[in-house]
Amino acid sequence: MNKDALVEMVLSKASLPTKKAAQDAVEAMFETIQTALSKGEEVAISGFGTFSAKKRAARQGVNPKTGERIQIAATTVPKFKAGKGLKDAVKA
Repeated sequence: MNKDALVEMVLSKASLPTKKAAQDAVEAMFETIQTALSKGEEVAISGFGTFSAKKRAARQGVNPKTGERIQIAATTVPKFKAGKGLKDAVKA
C-alpha cells in the first residue's frame, strides 16, 4: 500500500467529505510524528506502536569495493516498535 491508497482508505473509513480532507488528515499525522521525532520526543499510539528517535554512535566501517576503512559519523535514526494490537493483527 502506498500513500495514495492510504488516503483512499482513510477517506472511506473516516467518512470524510472529500479526498482532499483525507489527504490533509494523513499529511497532518505524518508531519506531527516527524516533528515530534525531530524534537527527540517519543510518539506512542496505544495498540499500534511507538515511534522514537535513536542515537547511533560513530563507528568504523569498510568500503566494500576497496576494503578501505572509513569513519561513519554519529547520527540519529527513526525507530518503530510494534504494539501488541498490531502484532496480534499481523499474526492472524
